[in-house]
Amino acid sequence: MYTNIYIMIWKNFSVNAGMNIAETKKDNSPDVRRPIFPFTAIVGQEEMKLSLILNVIDPKIGGVMIMGDRGTGKSTAVRALVDLLPDILVVSDDPFNSDPEDPDNMSDGVREKIQNNEPLLTHTKKIPMIDLPLGATEDRVCGTIDLEKALTEGVKAFEPGLLAQANRGILYVDEVNLLDDHLVDHFILIGSGNPEEGELRPQLLDRFGLHAQIGTVQDPELRVQIVEQRATFDASPLVFRQKYHKQQEQLTHLLYSARDRLKTIQLDTDLRIKISQVCATLHIDGLRGDIVTNRAAKALTCLEERQHVTPEDIFRVLPLCLRHRLRKDPLETIDSGEKVRETFQKIFG
Repeated sequence: MYTNIYIMIWKNFSVNAGMNIAETKKDNSPDVRRPIFPFTAIVGQEEMKLSLILNVIDPKIGGVMIMGDRGTGKSTAVRALVDLLPDILVVSDDPFNSDPEDPDNMSDGVREKIQNNEPLLTHTKKIPMIDLPLGATEDRVCGTIDLEKALTEGVKAFEPGLLAQANRGILYVDEVNLLDDHLVDHFILIGSGNPEEGELRPQLLDRFGLHAQIGTVQDPELRVQIVEQRATFDASPLVFRQKYHKQQEQLTHLLYSARDRLKTIQLDTDLRIKISQVCATLHIDGLRGDIVTNRAAKALTCLEERQHVTPEDIFRVLPLCLRHRLRKDPLETIDSGEKVRETFQKIFG
């Protein structure tokens, strides 16, 4: 069931399901969610914001590890990103957020109803973001047998876990460097961490498509701007959000169109060869680095509304794609990206 869970699945947002759906409704329950800080209002941290946006445009990039000091807005940025994304159509009373139009994103129960020509009740909901607790056990993450039904009704039933709730959405782990290693073998995720609390082993780092390094802003004027923004938001969040409404809408539309154009982007063969030469020169294990760099460069080209990937696009995404794949010694710190950039200059000229 979980082989098709990505960080963000952004497709098939049409409300016209067309597959024996009897009724589609809007979830009209009162919105009691705490107002979210606007993504477009975040000052600085360009590497983190770009990494998140590239994953929205192409979820197959495989997520992002955001590593930086505490208090640098890591969790704020992830939650702000979710706020940009559109509602999705789901099958009502289905714990897996099944898409009524896409067989690859349906639970077995929904498929059976469609095969039996049973009507499906659907509604729209915000793309889910699920926080994974550090103490979560494997059965809490993946699901387990429903013991209550087994004991009271004598039937076998599956009780879905956190992965089911995060299906077609985002699974977020704060302080992922403190997470049990074996749990990450079950999913692709967005994680953040503080290097002071311990590094991740190289095998775990390689599971993240991109690696964003962020730090505390040192420019006094920017620090003042950030503090003032936060104070204004806390004092009147709805008024603050309205101030950025236009920018939020523009970015949402840009992400929509970039996602639609992704398959049309051209990456010339000679550039693909040079990307692989960089990876080989840096002794990157496996082919994940090559694949992610290709995808990230195309996603960046989409974001900037162009059709052909350029060497400059590759230069911008290479550190994000490769810096965390250089580590051979678990005690070695992650390269800032200089080694990657130097190798790019040698290969690309």
